Amino acid sequence: MAERMLRRGLPRVNGGEPWPPATTVDVPGSAAAPVAAAAASTARDLAESTDSSREQAVHSAASGAVAEATAPATPATPAVAAATAGVSLRRGLPRVAGGEPWPPAGASAAVAAPVASAVAVSDAVAQPTVEAAPSASTPVAVAPTATVTSTVDGASLRRGLPRVAGGEPWPPAGAARVTVTTTQEAVAEAPAQAAEIAEAPGTAVAVASATDVSTPLPFTRTVWQGKAPRHAAEPLPQPSKLRPTWPQAIGGLLGLASLGLLAVAAVFFVRTFLSLPFMQDFLTTYPGEYHPAIEVAPGFAPWIGWQHFFNIFLMVLIIRSGLGVRTEKRPTVFWTPKGNAKGKISLTLWFHQSLDILWLVNGVIFVVLIIATGHWVRIVPTSWEVFPNALSAGLQYVSFDWPTDNGWVNYNSLQQLAYFTTVFIAAPLAAITGFRMSGLWPKKAEKLSKAYPVEWARALHFPIMLYFVAFIIVHVALVFLTGALRNLNHMFASMGSVDGVEYAANWTGFWVFVLAMVVVAGGWFAARPLVLAPIAKLFGQVSGR
Repeated sequence: MAERMLRRGLPRVNGGEPWPPATTVDVPGSAAAPVAAAAASTARDLAESTDSSREQAVHSAASGAVAEATAPATPATPAVAAATAGVSLRRGLPRVAGGEPWPPAGASAAVAAPVASAVAVSDAVAQPTVEAAPSASTPVAVAPTATVTSTVDGASLRRGLPRVAGGEPWPPAGAARVTVTTTQEAVAEAPAQAAEIAEAPGTAVAVASATDVSTPLPFTRTVWQGKAPRHAAEPLPQPSKLRPTWPQAIGGLLGLASLGLLAVAAVFFVRTFLSLPFMQDFLTTYPGEYHPAIEVAPGFAPWIGWQHFFNIFLMVLIIRSGLGVRTEKRPTVFWTPKGNAKGKISLTLWFHQSLDILWLVNGVIFVVLIIATGHWVRIVPTSWEVFPNALSAGLQYVSFDWPTDNGWVNYNSLQQLAYFTTVFIAAPLAAITGFRMSGLWPKKAEKLSKAYPVEWARALHFPIMLYFVAFIIVHVALVFLTGALRNLNHMFASMGSVDGVEYAANWTGFWVFVLAMVVVAGGWFAARPLVLAPIAKLFGQVSGR
């Protein structure tokens, strides 16, 4: 007789004691067979039972095993240990589509219980691995009958940590291992999958065998790939937008070459046309400029230079933010005005509208000052001669025979028309269309909104921006092509002369221009949420998506 403690596992209820209760039993040599039989029977019952009835089976199995282990051996005990026959197998899902449940009706299993101690009951209860019938997910065909046999190899098991605090290492010294093999018709012997450890020294440990799962279940195909495959094809690598393909590069070069040839041909054609006698008379009559009806002092006051710089700075940032508003799909930062939670707009749109207001203020100041000082005459046509003189100036520009003018005293007619269109036509149109699309437009003015639809404003606002971009490109190009140092001195240093020669070689205006461009570039790169958010918080609330 040997006294051993039952192996204890996890509690059955939350916060409960480990299961089974702490119990010691005497294990005689003849008691191993009924205990093993009880373990095998309990394993089968648990495999066939539901989750609700499994706990009751665990209680009864543990109690029965302890009672049989402590009772004296009877003549009937070896018979029970020899074989357990007539156990019908549980039927599961069919092996083929539309087939009968598997295994067939009437299949039974004969189980020979291996030698085990009473403690093996708790292992069988915790892990019911000995089952003659395969599960529904086993990917092989099984014969109607199956037999479980055991073989003791006598290999000693490695001992590990104790099961209870302060106990002996587990398993006990001298524990042996038993391999349980499932034999079926026309099926090779399956490999061992798990091992169960015995309690008492000299007893065997059951290792349950499982069927090979490497072969998939046979099935009848019912789904085929159609014209549109279900799997998504990997997207092809897209070429970089900044790196054109060879056809695009060749086409671009050919296009530039064609434009160059057309430009050269236009220059030669215009020069030939201007050499005709009647065109010579036209150039003499209309040299490209006319004297205004109202006399005005020559030169540019310093405030005009500052106005010019602010206009450049604001216009560049307005174009940048306007393109950002047009291309922005999902804004990440928003601005909400104080006291108006419904006026929430993106931070980019707030920046664009704020720049528009500053630009309009700068423009109004400029118009007021040129009217007060009489310099409005320089950009407002005062005679119908402006049109033929503008044509003459345009032909001279195309022929690369620049008109002899001096902006310090008077603009040529083409410049005058361009400045008048920009200041008094394009700028007001940009302001009116922008105001219609902004949140400042009165929502309740239904008649006014119907008379001036927002679609009209959207259709005009972007082309007006393109006009400003074209004006800036042509304006800057002519500044550098018609005497860069002299023109830069006029606008950035307020330096010039009536004869147009005195400051023609002075570099002051150029370096002031470079400094102004550095400031403009700094504003361009600073126009991002990290810099704009603190400024926007002074006038409202800034939030994320």
